[in-house]
Amino acid sequence: MKKNKISKNWVNKQRRDTYVKQSKVDGYRARSAYKLIEIDDKFKIFKGGITVIDIGAAPGSWSQYAEKVTKSGRLISIDLKKMEPIGNTVQIQGDFTEQIIQDEIKKHTNTNVDVVLSDMAVNTTGIKNIDSIQTGELCKEAMFFAKDLLKENGFFISKIFMGGTFNEIVAEGKKYFKEVKVFKPKSSRKDSKESFIICKNLR
Repeated sequence: MKKNKISKNWVNKQRRDTYVKQSKVDGYRARSAYKLIEIDDKFKIFKGGITVIDIGAAPGSWSQYAEKVTKSGRLISIDLKKMEPIGNTVQIQGDFTEQIIQDEIKKHTNTNVDVVLSDMAVNTTGIKNIDSIQTGELCKEAMFFAKDLLKENGFFISKIFMGGTFNEIVAEGKKYFKEVKVFKPKSSRKDSKESFIICKNLR
């Protein structure tokens, strides 16, 4: 009974959500596109011709936006789930935390890359501190991967949850990057603990 009530509340929230409605108009697969659009507006991440890696890409709205703004650039999207094709994007299905998948990604990059995006998050348990720690581990894994693959002036952008590992992840970011900011877009729901860490310029 409780599960049905939560499900019904979620459906009602989706119906009222401005960004859900707008995503249908703009052709994005999910409202999360607007989080990346806001990040790009503020931090000027994308330009034509760059190489982007999108980790935890499904259903594909971040990749849709990145593909649109990088124009003749190169985009590699990775997720556990299979995605519908997006332009000329290279899509890799598998677990990013496995070495074999990370090696597969590297095969598609002829040179160092400009941007690594990660919207990875664990399936939430409802216990906020556990969710924060587990998603934080994914963020760290993506950051370690990014630091070895990014150009000197490259960007690393990742979902981060407020909670147990937040300060540790920010400190880790400052160890590898000269500029580290934390930003919560307006399109991120007010009751969500998520923010995004934006790291720029490798040390």
